[in-house]
Amino acid sequence: MRRRSLLLAVPAGLATLSACGSDSSDKEADPSGKPSPQSPTPAPSPKIVDGPLPKITSGTAFGEKPTVAKGNGEPSKDLAVRTLIAGNGRTVAEKDFIQAQYLGQTWDDAKVFDNSYDRKTPILIQLAQGGIIDGWRYGLAGKKTGSRVMMAVPPTWGYGEQGNEQAGIKGDDTLVFVVDIENTFNSRSSADGKKVASSDAALPKVGTNTDGKAPSVEVPKSDPPKKLVSEYVLEGDGPEVAQDSTVLVQYKGVLWADGKEFDSTYSRGELTSFSLQQVVPGWAQGLAGKKVGSRVLIVIPPDLGYGDNPPQGSPIKKDSTLVFTVDLLAKM
Repeated sequence: MRRRSLLLAVPAGLATLSACGSDSSDKEADPSGKPSPQSPTPAPSPKIVDGPLPKITSGTAFGEKPTVAKGNGEPSKDLAVRTLIAGNGRTVAEKDFIQAQYLGQTWDDAKVFDNSYDRKTPILIQLAQGGIIDGWRYGLAGKKTGSRVMMAVPPTWGYGEQGNEQAGIKGDDTLVFVVDIENTFNSRSSADGKKVASSDAALPKVGTNTDGKAPSVEVPKSDPPKKLVSEYVLEGDGPEVAQDSTVLVQYKGVLWADGKEFDSTYSRGELTSFSLQQVVPGWAQGLAGKKVGSRVLIVIPPDLGYGDNPPQGSPIKKDSTLVFTVDLLAKM
């Protein structure tokens, strides 16, 4: 069994985190029609074909909201995938987190059931079984960032015979997606900001490596600060994180008392995505306002962490001060 993040185990009285570090099969279908899975039951591997696919009548450039005609005739029973614009960035692999803009509509009537372009916020989702419909999982793996990909997804690799009633998707609907892949992230991803010198010898020193390996954290042998500390180690140039943002991160947590690690995405070999509204206050306050692409040192006093009610079975004791290094990879 995969070890879940300690950020999941927030005691009563503090904000809970329902998805951070959890198995992707814990997620439910999204009523908006986002490509979340209807069922964690895996479908057989599809045969991938080049078409048929509807025409894009306007918005043909990468990043532009497309207008897509309805399907002509019967759709394929196989998974139709075509790269409309070939990017030259990193290759997407299964279990990666991708950041993408997309539009989804039904084949027969071109009814748009969801699109991220109008929200002006790309989706951030993992290409993992149970975390997304299988059409995306199979259709986008192997594509490069900067690519626009069009797919026609039959029910077998979409929402199945049950469809998604809240999104207006019937059990026999073939779904058409246009996906602009902006970025991809995996367990080797790292912050890429510029080094920021620390002048406070009373604070922990965090490594500045950007090779995807866990940075070192050296905790001084002195009393911890009484208030929250949040400082750049590497400062990125991406958008600022808002208080209600969902973020994708690499992180490592150690105890101020002895410097011992108690939780780490690096140790688990997987990234973590969560809303800042679902974590302990020290995390939310420490990351709000920071830029994507940054590595942030956060020192959390007990009253903004676990206080006198630490997670059961963890190395965290009552009234522990926690030290985190957090790489902010993406937000939505």
